[in-house]
Amino acid sequence: MTEIKLDTLLANMINLPKKLLTDYKKIGLNEQQLAILLQIQVAKYSDVYFPTPEELANHVTMSKDECSMILQTLIQHGYLEIIDEEDRGIRKEIYSLEPLWNKLLNEPKDEAKEIKQDFGELFQRFETEFGRPLSPFEIELINQWIDEDQNDVAIILAALREAVLMSKLNFKYIDRILSEWRRKGIKTEEQAKETSRGFHKVENKPANKQNSYDKSLYYNWLEE
Repeated sequence: MTEIKLDTLLANMINLPKKLLTDYKKIGLNEQQLAILLQIQVAKYSDVYFPTPEELANHVTMSKDECSMILQTLIQHGYLEIIDEEDRGIRKEIYSLEPLWNKLLNEPKDEAKEIKQDFGELFQRFETEFGRPLSPFEIELINQWIDEDQNDVAIILAALREAVLMSKLNFKYIDRILSEWRRKGIKTEEQAKETSRGFHKVENKPANKQNSYDKSLYYNWLEE
């Protein structure tokens, strides 16, 4: 009977790269982060592709809040990705471990480490300004600004500073600033600063004086 149970136990196994268990430290993961990634992989065998922090907490020695924070960190640092998938005409979000597998396949270079550090500082700056952890949606939006819109970290930080300066600290407003800068061909931090200085200089002039500046350069992205 014991032998039968043992055979059943060993038959109910999952596939994992050996390199994940031997090299997770080399790619910057700790044991708690590894545990969450393993649980996400295990959940897929039960057709659960987007486990919640509460569901993950049921299988680890961490609280729901701790699981939530670790998920955010894994997404921020490029180990985990949220993607949209269509199943029988229904769109749903799932976790993808492809970024993790790519990290295991590719040894990090110095340049990649610098980029990772810049991204980490970017997310930290946003959390500092907003005074709270970022939501998964907000993290995905920042990743979209970087990956899809091809914005430099410096440009995104410039848009964040502009939103703080205008006392309109929300992601929709920052997204509109970046969209308008992209439309106007503003690609560097210096160009963004010059645009901001020009607007605030004009804004502080007396209202009864006529100005020759291009209003479309500023007001398209500043109007509510």
